[in-house]
Amino acid sequence: MLTTTLLALLLGSLIGLSLGMLGGGGSILTVPALVYVLGQEPHAAVSASLVIVGLNAATGAWFHQRAGHVRLRSAAIFGGTGLAAAFAGARISQLIPSAMLMLFFAMLMLVVAALMLRGSSLGHTESLPVWWKVLLGGLGVGFLTGFLGVGGGFLIVPALVLLLGMSMRDAVGSSLVVIAINSAAGLAGHLGESGVSWLLVGLLLAGGLPGLLVGTRLAQRLPVVRLRQGFAMLVILLGSVLLAVNLPLVLRWS
Repeated sequence: MLTTTLLALLLGSLIGLSLGMLGGGGSILTVPALVYVLGQEPHAAVSASLVIVGLNAATGAWFHQRAGHVRLRSAAIFGGTGLAAAFAGARISQLIPSAMLMLFFAMLMLVVAALMLRGSSLGHTESLPVWWKVLLGGLGVGFLTGFLGVGGGFLIVPALVLLLGMSMRDAVGSSLVVIAINSAAGLAGHLGESGVSWLLVGLLLAGGLPGLLVGTRLAQRLPVVRLRQGFAMLVILLGSVLLAVNLPLVLRWS
């Protein structure tokens, strides 16, 4: 029990650190950690992830707001467009076998890593936002949030830079608002999900607070490009492992 407690606190701090520093990545770590490190069932892990990531994101957004790096109105519009999609994604998720769900998660991790590596060269743009792209982006991120229990930060940050013309610093802080909104909607679609360990959720949240504090400070001081590149390589590694584990299971059923 002591080992599990320490592991949960450590993992929570890493999730909080990632969210505070990069505006995303916490959910990419949360679901695999809950399933493969803490022994939770995948569907329950998705529900737990939405609670952990959503509350961490809301707290992190407040920290970034204090530093002046949240554009609340734009983030609320982007996040609001994904509310219905997040709820629908959560409902559909419950119909998918566990191995297939984790396979989808592995594929998303590899796609996200590619976007992160491409996003390392993104810069600030003053172009006016293309609102139909904002709508589609919000819907897509919202659906993925509910379906796989991911906040979608590494999809949101490039979208906020490219579509809404935000600086990278503002996009990191504002993405946390979108993550919190989408996580709440996704969680509504998972209400009634059994098997969630609320003790583990509490431990991960407790570990996440100091991680958020440190991550928010680091976000103001360290080069974001290098941090994103390093995290992308970690996501590629984790996604490849999940793909190798779950693809044979799915092929066996087909």
